[in-house]
This record gives sequence, structure tokens and C-alpha cells, in this order.
Amino acid sequence: MSVEQKLCFDIEQLGQARFSNPMSSAKFVDDDERVLYFSDPKVVKAALDQGQEPLAFELAGPRKKIYFNPKTVRCGIVTCGGLCPGLNDVVRAIVLSLTQHYGVQSIYGFRYGYEGLNGEFGHQPVTLNTEVVNNIEKLGGTILGSSRGPQPVEEMVKTLDAYGIDILFAIGGDGTQKGAGAIYEECCRQGREISVIGIPKTIDNDISYIQQSFGFETAVTQARNSIVAAYNESVSTRNSVSLVRLMGRDSGFIAAYAALADSHVNYCLVPEVPFTLEGLFQSLEERLSRGQHAVIAVAEGAGQDITPPSTETDASGNIKYSDIGTFLRDQIKQHFKPKRLKFNLRYIDPSYTIRSGPANAYDSAFCLLLGHNAVHAGMSGRTNMVVGNWSNDFTHVPIVLATSKRKRIDPDGWLWDNVLAATGQPRDLGSASSYVP
Repeated sequence: MSVEQKLCFDIEQLGQARFSNPMSSAKFVDDDERVLYFSDPKVVKAALDQGQEPLAFELAGPRKKIYFNPKTVRCGIVTCGGLCPGLNDVVRAIVLSLTQHYGVQSIYGFRYGYEGLNGEFGHQPVTLNTEVVNNIEKLGGTILGSSRGPQPVEEMVKTLDAYGIDILFAIGGDGTQKGAGAIYEECCRQGREISVIGIPKTIDNDISYIQQSFGFETAVTQARNSIVAAYNESVSTRNSVSLVRLMGRDSGFIAAYAALADSHVNYCLVPEVPFTLEGLFQSLEERLSRGQHAVIAVAEGAGQDITPPSTETDASGNIKYSDIGTFLRDQIKQHFKPKRLKFNLRYIDPSYTIRSGPANAYDSAFCLLLGHNAVHAGMSGRTNMVVGNWSNDFTHVPIVLATSKRKRIDPDGWLWDNVLAATGQPRDLGSASSYVP
């Protein structure tokens, strides 16, 4: 039996749901409805043959009976971490669902991430309603502000107590969801009931047991625009290389899907697949010697074994990665300088432009559905979970499961095989580090 077959997908609930759902025209979801984790019929059949229930997520959606009284429930929303297209869309969707579907009157937006739950900073929450969130989906960033890093969990629970918050919606990535889990655990320790619902935010699409995170499609679309510009530059002159640095700290999904978008990328460098400068330079030389151009897409976390090591950490305690973009730019220039080859290099870094812009139409619709399903989960009394999606259905995922590991590209999987086929780059660009500080 594999490790994944031993996983628990059970969702915690605060208690029995006693109130009727006011959504009279809704298609309600039964509590026993599930979405299969494994799509392979052989795996499902093997579990059934052994008398086991196949691994499956709880299906998201409105329940006929809800736990909280809509007339008295008080809700809070917090946005944390780096910016991502769609943050405002999710905030708007939560507020609209709470007010229009359930008639909730008390909704607070806590400012600047988890700082807003620490009274020492003095951030006053914003009262949210349909008027406040009208048209915010057209804006980039988040109207609530954001911050990185943890805050003392006792202080955060104290603030939630002060405002009488029954449901907390935490929009953020891996660290944010771990913080949400810590808030739930502290509330349990204090004997306080609270529904903690996470909406996973990661532009890198690296949260496990979730098919796709919001903002990812927008990021790939914008990355593609930068790659098209890089291609146009590179084909305009002989022996030209365009280097595009994209987001992707530990997972290279943006670079990989951007490389697939229109096949203008000749080299896709991601954190999951090692390469050496020698291997890259040798392939580049061969390509340029044939009078061809080159477009390189590199994820920010790629090649960290060949860059100068970093010991600095960010506010979340993560090691600050060396800038692979400028490092490669300088190394490529240095390598080709003594060559008898007229050489041109252009460097593009659209990272902040991509992450701070508004969501595209697909992501906006996706964010709306995420927000709605987060509200349905919270009102039903579910807690310590995030809203995910799997096989085109929205699901409930335990926080501990979603934060158990990062989703990464499998170098032996179908995605990377297709990237290699689209780019034409060698499968092996070297695997041993040779950088000398």
C-alpha cells in the first residue's frame, strides 16, 4: 500500500447543523458525496476488492442544514503573503455569498494579513459589505493589504475573540494555511468554537492535493506575453538570446506551461530539473552556431545549486534565493564575450507586473466559485480545511494535508516530457554543480 493510500481526507465539523439553509433555490450537496482522488479504475477496483473505500475528497457546495445562525454569525477575512491575481475577486465572492446567499450582516476585513490580528500593530478592520466590494475585482492587489510572516497565535485569537468572529476566511499560501491551522488549534485549546476556512493562494500552483490555484492561469497568460516579446526581440537580430525570468520558487509550473503555450521557448529551466552552466552553454553554442536565436525561460528557484549560496531569510523564515535571472544573464555574457561571435542578450523580468495585476476572465470566475464554496463550508460548520478543486469539482481538503508537501513537476512525468518535446532542449543539461564562488 502506498503512502498516499494511507492518507486521511476527513473534514472536521463543529457540531450538528441545526438551521435551515436560506438558499431556497440552491442544489444542495449531501454530506456523503465524494470526489475520487485516484482516477485510474484499476486503483479504485483494487481498493474495493480489499473491502476499502477508495480515497476521495468531500464534495464542496451548499448544505441543506447549516451550523451557524445567519442572523448572528460574525465573519472575518484576511489576505496574506505575496500578491496574486484574483485576491480581490475572492474577497468580493466571500462577501457577496455571505450577504446575498445567507443574509450575514457582520463581516470584517482584517488589514495587512495576520498583522491585522495582532493588536500591537493597531490595524483597525474594515467593515465589508456589497457596496465596499463593488468592482474591486477590476483591481490588482488586495484592498485589505497583506503581509508576510507569522504572528503570535494567542494574540490573533484574542483579536478574533474581541470581534466575536465565528468564521475566519484565510486567503494565502502554504504559510498562511499553516497559520490558519495554528489558530484553529489554539481555539480548540481554549475551548472556543471557530470555523477556519482556507482559500489557497499560490501563483506558483504548488499546493498539494489541489488541481489548480487561482491566479495561475492569469500568470501563465502574462508570462506568455513576455515570452512573445522575448521571441520577437531574439529573431530580429542574428545570434540573439532572450532570457525571461519567471516566478516559481520551488515549482516551475508557470515556466513549464508558458513554454507550452506557443513553443517560442527553446530552454525551460525549472527548480525540479538540475542543470549546469557547462551543459547550458554547450547547447547554446551549438544552437547559435547554426545561426539560430534562443529564448530561455527560467523559474526563479531554478539553478540554486550553481548560484552563490544565500543565508538571508524573508519574513516567513524562507531562505531568500539567489537571483538566478541576473546570475544567468551575467554568466552568459561572460561566456560569450571572448567568442568570435557577434552576440546579443536581452533580459526580461515581468514578475511584479504579473503578480500585481487583475485576474483574467477565467480566474475571476474561478475565484467566485472558490469564494462561494468557502462560505458554504464555513456556514455548515466545517473547519480546519481549505477549499480545493479536483477533477473539475470543488472539494474540501484538510489543512494538514494541503500543507504536508509542495506540489512539484515530476521530471519523469507527462508535463516535463511535453515541455522537452515543445522546446527541443536536451533532456540532460548536466546534473553536477561546478560553481566556484
